[in-house]
Amino acid sequence: MKKILFLALFFCTVNLHSQIFQSYNINLLSLSQPNLGDEGVDNRRYSGCWGWHQVSKNKEYGICGASNGTYFIDVSSPTTPTVSGFMPGAQKSTYREMKTYQHYCYIVSDDGQNKNFQIVDMQYLPDSIHVVYNDSTLFRRGHTIWIDKDKMYIGAMIQTLPLAITSMAVYSLANPESPVLLRKLDQDLPLLSYIHDMYVRNDTVFASAGSQGLYILKFDPIMNKFSQLGTYVDYQSHGYNHSSFLTKDGKHLIFCDEVPERLPIHFVNVENLSNIQPIKDWNPTGGNTTPHNPYIRDNFAIVSCYQDGLFIYDISQPSNINTVGYFDTHPQAGQNIGNYMNAPYRGNWGAYPFLPSGIIIANDMQNGMFVLSAASAFTTTIKNPVGIKENTAQESNLIIYPNPASTQIALHYTTQNPSTLYLKNILGQVITEKEFNGSLSEYLDVRSLESGTYFISISEKGNIKTKKLIINH
Repeated sequence: MKKILFLALFFCTVNLHSQIFQSYNINLLSLSQPNLGDEGVDNRRYSGCWGWHQVSKNKEYGICGASNGTYFIDVSSPTTPTVSGFMPGAQKSTYREMKTYQHYCYIVSDDGQNKNFQIVDMQYLPDSIHVVYNDSTLFRRGHTIWIDKDKMYIGAMIQTLPLAITSMAVYSLANPESPVLLRKLDQDLPLLSYIHDMYVRNDTVFASAGSQGLYILKFDPIMNKFSQLGTYVDYQSHGYNHSSFLTKDGKHLIFCDEVPERLPIHFVNVENLSNIQPIKDWNPTGGNTTPHNPYIRDNFAIVSCYQDGLFIYDISQPSNINTVGYFDTHPQAGQNIGNYMNAPYRGNWGAYPFLPSGIIIANDMQNGMFVLSAASAFTTTIKNPVGIKENTAQESNLIIYPNPASTQIALHYTTQNPSTLYLKNILGQVITEKEFNGSLSEYLDVRSLESGTYFISISEKGNIKTKKLIINH
């Protein structure tokens, strides 16, 4: 077993030309851009993401897929994340996905290069990661991955020997360090040529088959065979069926169609798999953005949309779905500037909303890994039908970027109360003081300041929050 130990690793706060992120009921806690040098097509540096809770040490991690590998970022202190490990991968790879099982992370990648399937042992984090497997013997490429209990599903799998593409395959993780191939979908349903993504629960597979639509399959571990339970193919506004997620009660499914761009989000009733019924179709921005990956947490749907970021919906009443939060991870384009340009497939790739603390990890292809708090969104319901206790306390946070800075910084602070901003030098002398009545989004010119250490403070109702600022001309 090969060991990779990271005692120090370069880590950077994003400089987005000091743009402020538009949001509603979602607060930015931190923004990380660990990969600065390797860039794929369409200026992509990041792709899929996931999360992991280290129970033994009660620590949380964001797992960030990048174009040069996979970063393991400690977000236990979500306003000050740190890189704890890095698993190198094929360079300039713009498709990388990962899932976790026990204390292992399984990583696949997919584009026009030779690739390896990778397994990482995370139990020694935050000190180190251990490489368990980094090879193409099991398979060479996979577009997506899902883990259901002790089974691993790989979509659009490409083998090395013999060189062949398989629509989907399932592996046993009885030995987590040595997956064993159980069955290829082609062996039972050869007419399904390509499974782009899949959501699996208790061996029932909701398979997004691209232009062939949505197929519901069953893997029988006793017979070691796939069978078909149902389909949903000729639905309204259908396109390239991309990805899906099932509600906790198993009655409803949310899914997105990725191609052509700007198709709506679909919400359907799947209680009868032989007769799936549409409930609601909607588009987050009135037909402009492209929904990519959906997730469901309790009675909320969290949907990553390319140019317009992350949206949260209250789905407790399936026929009356309402927006309760959003955060634009991609201010370069989209609704915020009224310009979607000609690149619909840039921006927010995916998210992970299942960490015990409640924070959300979200990866933007150009801008990096966002750590978000959606506490306000998750307690905003129309009639509070699910019995969630209302929380009227407004979370406050202070975001400063870039840091270090040379010309100007952007300041973002969310509150409902009057507050005062202070910029102080290392001796505690006040250089700038400004009062605000509520939240602030402010630019501060620092060109006249000498290089060195400074402090930004917010005073609110007798409480003071302070962050260090480095000026480096």
